Amino acid sequence: MHARSITFMGDPSRLAAGIDYVRDDVMPMLDAIEGCLGMSMLADPETGQVIVTSSWRSAEDLDASDRLLTGSRARAAEIMGAPPEAAVWEVAVMHRDHRAAAGSCCRVTWLRLNHTDVGRGVELYRTALLPAMAELPGFCSASLLVDRRAGRACSTTTYDSRAAMESSRDRSWAIRDAGVRESGVDVMDVAEFDLVLAHLHLPELV
Repeated sequence: MHARSITFMGDPSRLAAGIDYVRDDVMPMLDAIEGCLGMSMLADPETGQVIVTSSWRSAEDLDASDRLLTGSRARAAEIMGAPPEAAVWEVAVMHRDHRAAAGSCCRVTWLRLNHTDVGRGVELYRTALLPAMAELPGFCSASLLVDRRAGRACSTTTYDSRAAMESSRDRSWAIRDAGVRESGVDVMDVAEFDLVLAHLHLPELV
């Protein structure tokens, strides 16, 4: 399975309009495209940063959808006041303890892979980091996206509430730091978001 993420470093005052557009216009459009497995939207109400991620059954489905979504990306950029930054990924790991509900939040960690053995890093995430994260109070789901060609990865952990996410910080950082030492990757950035739209149908992949 594959994914495309679109990031907007937008205007907080335009965030509500952007959410409305993605929910009312983009989501139905994606549902009608062959091979789409749903989408999610993360937003930081303080900075206006938004990440819209769509998931796809295959790389071919993802590639074929690109031209169909050019107009919607341009319109979203206009509404949110920021150009879109696109990235494509392989879905390496997906684990869901239960579905997200209203009020859920996400912590996203971007990683740089410093070795060619991406499979080893994915296996470490699957067998060691994921079980540890799943024990944290309020854990909802976790995923790992990988861009092998660019040597980068993106880990997203979803919690039932902002309070649960905030209370998990110290333990999740300890888990992450242990994984970083073992796998030989660099943490490039970490950010926390509200999960404003959750419409993903990705199956379990662990």
